[in-house]
Amino acid sequence: MRANVSSTNAVNVSDLRLLAKRRLPQMVFDYIDSGADREQTLSDNCTAYNQILFRPRCAVSTPNCDLSISVLDQSFKLPFILAPVGSSRMFFPKGEVVAAREAGIAGTGYSLSTLSGCRLEDVKEATNCPAWYQLYLLGGRDVALKTIERAKKAGFSAIVVTIDTPVSGLRERDVRNGTKELLSMNPLVMLPYIAQMLVKPCWLTEWLGDGGLMSFPNVQLENGPMGYTEIGPALEQSVVTWEDLKWIKDAWGGKIIVKGVHIGDDARKAIDYGADSIVVSNHGARQLDSVAPTIRVLPEIVRAANNEIDVLLDGGIRRGSDVIKALCLGAKGVLIGRAYAYGLAAAGGPGVARSIEILRSDILRTMKLLGCDSVSKLDPSFVTLPDEWGYN
Repeated sequence: MRANVSSTNAVNVSDLRLLAKRRLPQMVFDYIDSGADREQTLSDNCTAYNQILFRPRCAVSTPNCDLSISVLDQSFKLPFILAPVGSSRMFFPKGEVVAAREAGIAGTGYSLSTLSGCRLEDVKEATNCPAWYQLYLLGGRDVALKTIERAKKAGFSAIVVTIDTPVSGLRERDVRNGTKELLSMNPLVMLPYIAQMLVKPCWLTEWLGDGGLMSFPNVQLENGPMGYTEIGPALEQSVVTWEDLKWIKDAWGGKIIVKGVHIGDDARKAIDYGADSIVVSNHGARQLDSVAPTIRVLPEIVRAANNEIDVLLDGGIRRGSDVIKALCLGAKGVLIGRAYAYGLAAAGGPGVARSIEILRSDILRTMKLLGCDSVSKLDPSFVTLPDEWGYN
């Protein structure tokens, strides 16, 4: 059964999270919800926004607010773009296609993960807005070059190169849920963990109807698409280095976004190696724990970028006011991951649409309360940062 995501049932993203939790098996929900190790950064990514206070301009009439942004000379009606979220097809049938379609309807962009269960051509066809392809070097350079060519022919408008995954982070909830055992497909090994799937018969029926355990059709190896159990070893053999940006950029011939920048020095390196944009990201706190929340390091990276390229941010966005705070601190736009993944997992297309509408309404209301009629006019004067952040 798909959740009712009406405005009374899903007032905010936290409501969508609870609805997703009710529909999904524990292992699938925790795949979306969990972070690395003790999940310190997972928590900090969200709570850091609470430390930033607004400074509104009152007695200002703002009957209309312009929420549109331009990134890499591409126009979006909203200041947020859907981030690449791997294995979305596990949350809902044809999950990547469903999410891309809703992004297009809303007038914003969609980023497709290499670890997608849907063909990149089908995902791009689902949206009439710009779509970006997020690239891992799974399978090696030759495999990546073929995928880059496919993405070019399909009409993707930028390549997102993720640089923070030399190995997979340790997500302890996955270990406890028996994810490795369930993927083994050995009935005896699976038995202690299978009940979490059986108690969600609606999800299980839809998942099996969509093909069950997916492979990755955008990573075409000699013997066919990469299987789900091959991800971990493949990641360790396909580390992205700065030197790789050269041949990726040459092969792509278009805009390159570097995702996973934590520090100012890496922002400068990305610029030096030809990046057209960077994403301040700690991979949703799923890789290295105890790194700073992204909003806290954003000013450092904006300063290092020195207006030479567009700076984007992801991590911890749960409210429209979070988006506004990031824009005030210099982000050109933000990427949202879990915020829409919860909606997709709860109810498919209507859930994604509801998550987008929640954030859009939050942003519009916050803009009017701030007394600002365009996101392009937001700047640090609209916020106060904690002294301990060291930017005042």
